Amino acid sequence: QYYGEIPIGPPPQNFLILPDTGSSNLWVPSSKCASSNIACHSHNQYTSSASSTYQANGTSFGIQYGTGQLTGFLSEDVVNVAGLQIQHQTFGEAVKEPGITFVVARFDGIMGLAFESISVDHVTPVWYNIWNQGLVEENLFSFWLSKDPNATPGGELTFGGIDSSRYTGNITYVPLTSKTYWGFGMDQAYLNGESLEWCDESNDKKCFTIADSGTSLIAGPTKTINALNEKLGAQVVRNEGIFPDCSILDRTDADIAFELNGRMFTLTPKDYVLQSQDAQGNPQCISGLMGLEMPIGYPLLYILGDVFISTYYAVFDFGNSQVGFATAIQ
Repeated sequence: QYYGEIPIGPPPQNFLILPDTGSSNLWVPSSKCASSNIACHSHNQYTSSASSTYQANGTSFGIQYGTGQLTGFLSEDVVNVAGLQIQHQTFGEAVKEPGITFVVARFDGIMGLAFESISVDHVTPVWYNIWNQGLVEENLFSFWLSKDPNATPGGELTFGGIDSSRYTGNITYVPLTSKTYWGFGMDQAYLNGESLEWCDESNDKKCFTIADSGTSLIAGPTKTINALNEKLGAQVVRNEGIFPDCSILDRTDADIAFELNGRMFTLTPKDYVLQSQDAQGNPQCISGLMGLEMPIGYPLLYILGDVFISTYYAVFDFGNSQVGFATAIQ
């Protein structure tokens, strides 16, 4: 989980938020949350009466994520993001957060950085206000994510610019095919240099792909990803690939590459395998690629989440309707 701190209102009320390019709304837990809302009471809460710039809205608000959901109501206040003072930002006060997702989350709330077209209640997203209020010079933002969970900083989100010290080589830009999520076309995917034939349009396998900082792993259609994990030697349990041991880390024949706008973006096992411990404290290796159950009738979708973005510095360019990737410096 990658998250950062934002203050809301004067005097500032601080919240840890997850910056999410896969959604478009800002929300934090509300001091008016239900007594049964464990997630709310175990995290920082926004108290509107404590803010001198709070403006009531009251419109009901609800959002469903891939994991986790919440309901509440809308409010308006001054929001400070990376020192940028955003006036009149509408956000959600979460009152109900059922399930376990937000109970165990290290962050308090989520800041959506996708397009207004998918914003719940048509709320103007944070980035739109940053740009429209003239707070930055360039209409883009960029991510660098550390692979070291103990590193300080754990990552860097640059608003209105690109930090050239965080990557090497050229940035390859890919034009957007959708202004909902940050969606674009993947040319093809490869294992050890051989095509996986995911993106053969003659077989109606269009590789619609999104870059999503709010998704930890790389995700795709269940059948496709499960087959790849099995090919890598993992046992698939509930669409998750679990390796019998960690020898996968030393393999030189298990590189995965995604072709974007003609450039190969390669991930070695050290990039896409997550290392943890089992219940007995023994080393365990889990694939960073996960099967995603797609609703019937929906197009096939691939998600390049933090496993990819930590390997490749990512530029989200609103002004030119494109995303850019370059080799991150770790």
